[in-house]
Amino acid sequence: MLDFRTADDAGVYAWPGGPALVQTVDFFTPIVDDPYTFGQIAAANALSDIYAMGGTPRTALAIAGFPQKDFDPAIIVAVFTGGFDKLREAGVALLGGHTVRDNEVKFGYAITGEIEPDRVLSNAGTQPGDVLFLTKALGTGIVGTAIKAGRAPEAAMRAAVRSMTTLNRAAAEAMRGLPAGHVHACTDVTGFGLVGHASEMAAASRVTLRIAATAVPLLTGVLDLAAGNRPGGLASNLEHFEGGVAAAAGIDEDRLWLMYDPQTSGGLLIAAAAEHAGAVDQALARAGVAAANIGTVAPRGAHLIELT
Repeated sequence: MLDFRTADDAGVYAWPGGPALVQTVDFFTPIVDDPYTFGQIAAANALSDIYAMGGTPRTALAIAGFPQKDFDPAIIVAVFTGGFDKLREAGVALLGGHTVRDNEVKFGYAITGEIEPDRVLSNAGTQPGDVLFLTKALGTGIVGTAIKAGRAPEAAMRAAVRSMTTLNRAAAEAMRGLPAGHVHACTDVTGFGLVGHASEMAAASRVTLRIAATAVPLLTGVLDLAAGNRPGGLASNLEHFEGGVAAAAGIDEDRLWLMYDPQTSGGLLIAAAAEHAGAVDQALARAGVAAANIGTVAPRGAHLIELT
């Protein structure tokens, strides 16, 4: 039904007579020092792809790599425990997994969920007139870089960890509780940053996304860190996506960089039908999701993204 050719967050396999399978896999190296927290973030990040498609995650398989020598087994236990606790919070069963020897720690999950075939939220469903909502603040890439360099203030670290360990479950359930047609498309904002994932949505839907940069929520203290803590992925995103972006001259430079900042376990970018945007906003608020209205969708213009 959906595979790698659509650049969606997960693949969907449908057969007659029941819900379809929705599947994804994601793993990465540590971005925080605490192993338990790293396990939590890895799980939340992998689960997010299922939520972004409108699905319900059901099972998980762990994928891990750890050094063979001079490595404390307690760290391995803590990573797996953090991940398991987050899966349990999501109501997901851990079935097993596979671990290999690796000089660099890596951890994540392959997640399988279920989804009704007529309620799949592909990134190709966006329509002109749609209202854009973002469910988490940006800045985890910049804060993570600052953490590695010992330059991140405590408040910024706490805000980033709180964001990365928060499941997108509440937002996904709020969308599923709405009538069909209220939400046209959804994607999660991860490694390609807001601009990158928005560009994929715009390209797949043949539209232009108009994003108000000052309306995009940012993590506590991240603007102060932006100039001196740009991750390598930010430069890669800028190189890859900048050609499809028209940015207004008055946007603050540090705020502009944050539009390209690679996120870990970021929020959902939701395209809601204009006539139902209020209902979508209210449903998210009732679910405890602090979603921000960050822009609208226009017919395809000269650029995929217009930052104002």
